[in-house]
Amino acid sequence: MDRQTKSAILAIAVIIPISSLFVLNSDQTIVSSSSASSEISVIASFYPLYEFANEIGQDKIKVSLLVPPGIGPHDWEPKFTDLQKMYESDLILINGIGFENWLNNIDTVNSDVIIVDTSEGILVIDDNFFQNDPHIWLNPVMAKTQVTNIADALVKIDPVNEKYYKQNEKSYLAKLDSLDTKIKNELSTCKKDFIAFHNAFSYFAIQYNLNQHVIINSNDHNIEPTSKTLVEIINLAQTYDIDVIFTEDGIDPRSPQVIANEINARVLVLSPIEFIDENSNYIMKMENNLVNLKEALCN
Repeated sequence: MDRQTKSAILAIAVIIPISSLFVLNSDQTIVSSSSASSEISVIASFYPLYEFANEIGQDKIKVSLLVPPGIGPHDWEPKFTDLQKMYESDLILINGIGFENWLNNIDTVNSDVIIVDTSEGILVIDDNFFQNDPHIWLNPVMAKTQVTNIADALVKIDPVNEKYYKQNEKSYLAKLDSLDTKIKNELSTCKKDFIAFHNAFSYFAIQYNLNQHVIINSNDHNIEPTSKTLVEIINLAQTYDIDVIFTEDGIDPRSPQVIANEINARVLVLSPIEFIDENSNYIMKMENNLVNLKEALCN
């Protein structure tokens, strides 16, 4: 299945009028049977893609978030109503690289739905330590590729508004460029070693010449660390003179706090930005991460 623009078939056990379907082939544009000028219905699998799509499509599209706020995408499974929502959409945006595990469990009958894998064109980390790491959105440079993939998909669906989408893409890419420059400049002379909760910041660390160590050596942050792991992390923190232990949004703080207590360290948040509250956004969360990384590495 092509990674940039996939055709997936989602199972729905109810009858939905055929007039609701939108189909895109390699040489064909999606057109609604009801109105070619109506908003494009877009579903984003998790928050960063939701924001990227909104920034590009703005009033030309209607974006909904598939995974509800406050729920980690790793833990989520689609319900019947979610399948129906996917069936009726024009476009589904996924991160790819195995992040959306639920996608493989959907039966292949009834409805053609366009799925855009926003990881297309990104070099994926795939080795013994970070096999198929999906956390590309935490590297602003890679996030730019995701934004461009979304813009290209919208242009293919709605070529009449190509100039609009590409101008919005350009504006948001400039914000990501500024973010990238800020991170690079403000961390360039700081220490390099930090302890994250799980393997979320490998792409970020490579981009900014940092060394990520982790409490949970997995892409799944729901795994509990063993006593042996905690001892190893305590020793590692002492070796590298680390006095900040990072936790994450929605994580039980006890494991990071145990390590922090042992080495007289503080616990700060380094957010993977898998979900977000209504008073924040991707750029703000990335800048908050930068503030906390500077607290850990630059003092």
